[in-house]
Amino acid sequence: MEKFDYFNLFFLIILFLFLFIPIIYMLISPGNITNAINNTFIESFKNTILAGIVSTLLALFFCVPAGYFLARNNFKFKNFIEGIIDLPMAIPHSVIGIIILSSIYGISFLSFTQNYIIDNFWGIVVVYLFVGIPYMLSNVKDGFLSVDENLEHVSRTLGASKIKTFFEISLPLIKPNLISGIILCFARGISEVGAILIVAYYPKTVPVLILEEFTSFGIDYSKPIAVIMILFSMILFIILRKFGQVKKSN
Repeated sequence: MEKFDYFNLFFLIILFLFLFIPIIYMLISPGNITNAINNTFIESFKNTILAGIVSTLLALFFCVPAGYFLARNNFKFKNFIEGIIDLPMAIPHSVIGIIILSSIYGISFLSFTQNYIIDNFWGIVVVYLFVGIPYMLSNVKDGFLSVDENLEHVSRTLGASKIKTFFEISLPLIKPNLISGIILCFARGISEVGAILIVAYYPKTVPVLILEEFTSFGIDYSKPIAVIMILFSMILFIILRKFGQVKKSN
């Protein structure tokens, strides 16, 4: 290995240790996890996972056709539209909450949703969907861009309809992208806390519960719950890396 490689390796080690040491410390010193798994945690965990599943399915339903359209068409304002859709990735979390809340109160035709969104399970879903769409759409669009359009043209010349070609040729070929998009969208949603505090403090999600426990009782009460979420996030990460390797091999 050359000196230049050792130089770069040094920075890699620093970055790795910066992330690894705090995470591994949490895992080897989790606190009293048994006491943390109570009815409040179980209910919060159910809310978090169920809202994550619902929002991810909604994102998948809308992003598959939208991603295909963006991948196959060039049109005026396309860059602007893609920029707006990607914007939630850059907006601070609390600002997202203000955006959603002010829209519900300020836009007249959305006023009927107040009772269904504010401090409601569907409010959690809306927030998760708002922050997760960019990740889902980006993966889906990149998947369709990687599909050779000639394959679709051949299918059409053999008599298949555009819809049949889409479902039998294009969609199966982007399976790794769909899986990556699903995992990233789900993971981004369940990690949200700032916007949830503003839009739907109740029913509680796990990140909100962790913040509440820390604020009320300190780190000893919040750390065990945080460790559980670290382990859950690690499982998602392992799945993502696995399917990411499948995607590269394809």
